[in-house]
Amino acid sequence: MTFRPFAYALLAATALVAPIQAQAQVQAAEADARAAALIGSMTMEEKLSLLHGTMPLPFFGDAPIPEGAIPGAGYVPGVERLGVPALKETDASLGVSWVAGIRGDGATALPSGLALAATFDPALAREGGAMVGAETRAKGFNVLLAGGVNLVRDPRNGRNFEYLGEDPLLAGTLAGESIRGIQSNRIISTIKHFAFNGNETGRNFHSANIGEAAGRESDLLAFQLAIERGQPGSVMCAYNRVNEVYACENPALLNDVLKRDWGYKGWVMSDWGAVHSTEALLNGLDQQSGEQLDQEPYFGRLLTEAVAGGDARYAARVDDAAHRIVRTMIATGMFDDQPQPGGVIDFDAHAQIARRVAERGVVLLKNDRDLLPLARTARSIVVIGDQADVGVLSGGGSSQVAGPGGPAATVRIGGENAMGPFSNALYHGSSPLAAIKAEAPDAAVRFAHGRYVSEAVDLASKADLAIVFVGQWTTEAVDVPDLSLPGNQEALIEAVARANPNTIVVLQTGGPVVMPWLDRVPAVLEAWYSGAKGGEAIADILFGDVNPSGRLPVTFPASVDQLPRPAVPGIDQPSTGLVAMGQARPSFPVDYTIEGSDVGYRWFEAKGERPLFPFGFGLSYTEFDYSDLKVDGGDTLTVSFTVTNTGDRAGVDVPQVYLADSPGRSQQRLIGFEPVSLAPGESRTVSLTADRRLLANWDTQRPGWSLPVGDYRVFVGKDAASPRLNGQARVRASRLRP
Repeated sequence: MTFRPFAYALLAATALVAPIQAQAQVQAAEADARAAALIGSMTMEEKLSLLHGTMPLPFFGDAPIPEGAIPGAGYVPGVERLGVPALKETDASLGVSWVAGIRGDGATALPSGLALAATFDPALAREGGAMVGAETRAKGFNVLLAGGVNLVRDPRNGRNFEYLGEDPLLAGTLAGESIRGIQSNRIISTIKHFAFNGNETGRNFHSANIGEAAGRESDLLAFQLAIERGQPGSVMCAYNRVNEVYACENPALLNDVLKRDWGYKGWVMSDWGAVHSTEALLNGLDQQSGEQLDQEPYFGRLLTEAVAGGDARYAARVDDAAHRIVRTMIATGMFDDQPQPGGVIDFDAHAQIARRVAERGVVLLKNDRDLLPLARTARSIVVIGDQADVGVLSGGGSSQVAGPGGPAATVRIGGENAMGPFSNALYHGSSPLAAIKAEAPDAAVRFAHGRYVSEAVDLASKADLAIVFVGQWTTEAVDVPDLSLPGNQEALIEAVARANPNTIVVLQTGGPVVMPWLDRVPAVLEAWYSGAKGGEAIADILFGDVNPSGRLPVTFPASVDQLPRPAVPGIDQPSTGLVAMGQARPSFPVDYTIEGSDVGYRWFEAKGERPLFPFGFGLSYTEFDYSDLKVDGGDTLTVSFTVTNTGDRAGVDVPQVYLADSPGRSQQRLIGFEPVSLAPGESRTVSLTADRRLLANWDTQRPGWSLPVGDYRVFVGKDAASPRLNGQARVRASRLRP
């Protein structure tokens, strides 16, 4: 396959940076001036109308869907008199959401965010974003509620599958590129959920507590990198409190960090049901979304009353918020080129994009005896479990996507909480069983659903190979209580492995799981939620049509006892957003000060803990070697080295560069990565220059980034726990603005 390394593309574009920046400044000034003229022509009532919207769905009593709205996540009326378009909003990052099928349409489902993150490929992230943005536009929406970049602080978070892993550089880079792809369609993308929304349990009332330096060096850095790279039109603030103040009315986050320090010019919209006061406007929130889910229309009638009361602060903020919204419409090109419903979608072409992401995101975790790739000459294969005859699992919640024909299967999960009626596991119609049969047309391929272990064992004992599909369904608003596979799936794996020594396990999970059965099976694939063509992608990996190149974007713990918080905080509290939306409930703390900025692999390194599988881990059907390390210092670090494919198959490697030690502070940080495609025997030199913030420490006394002078030690490795090359160089002291 043709591949252009991302760093080389970046280098080729460097000469164009100055004129592009100059053009961008001119366009920004024009957007500001045009927006100012429009806002100056509006009445106060018209400006206020831009600051709150509804959720145009038939789930809220007798409230009619506004004329001109498309059933979806949100609708904010425009100002028809001045030609200001309405905002028509849909979820989410993985495709245009299904919304229980009320529109009667479908969309192409990308694999989960973790699957995309496992590719470590910015170019692929942008391609996937462009695809989803194109379908968003074709359906008539002009705002996509995408860009999930919250770091994986707890592997049990029910929403981890939407996000991009535990590292700020990886998550920020891929989120930024995805947003760039989305907005290339002249629509607006959000970035979310700002900030520290790392657990779903009690998400509407828990308080994520963290220190300033730790926050700046972790979650906030991921957002900052993504915003710089992707320039999203809107930031969606989170449900939770941050240091006891609701994120959607947190002036430290919204006014100080986002708008002052980062100079963000877009607007801040609330998450649906995340507004608690009209004063939120003064504290940095610009728009109340889905106001039916809040206790009051805080930015509707109540804000109108506050402005009429004569407090000049409210009138000034209304002008600013309305300006930000209109300016963003203009700057993205959406204002002058409105999407219209009924656009043509090339579902076949888009499915192939989803397939490429899935293929590149599958992680080969174990491959004893080189059992994989499978020989097509196998005489008998049994495929077992997790609806593998029907399709591949997807995650639940507002990001749920279903194909044009709807879901291939729906399995009721249920539950007593308010999410119970909506807790249904949906499967995309891409059957692994059918794909495996297509790859091995001369084999006898049997299927067992796995509900009866004895049946699966009987078929496995008579087959040459057994492939066991297991799943862990997760959804927003609910965390999983532990890292086990639900139901009888672990017992199923154990029993099948005893019956057949050639047992391959395919994991379809929303995040890490523990594997008490790992020593008993020779091969394991992590396929995540693999999207519209997941079945074919998994078969491509199993049979060697595609050489696996996925790398773990999250650490897989050996047990929950290794985590900063062995029990999910507040797991005994009401766990769903809907039961608490807009309601006052006692807060409980989620103590992120325990790990601070040492998220994921950094926590394991700091504590000397050995995980089940480290961040960045992934096997291949070929071998790669690293040599000729050179580390140059100065204002930052530039690390170059040679990668060689020493095996007999073409493949993609993902070398990773980590900071191992810096003056006065022992720490581990990913400072560079690059996917490299190599033919057998081929070598390539990789050169990576570190963003100085990845080397720096946040200074709370003189707010900003501080790089002390001294020697900075790095290593190049295949993952966070496997140094292959070690070096160091001296960096000059410097300070960077926030």
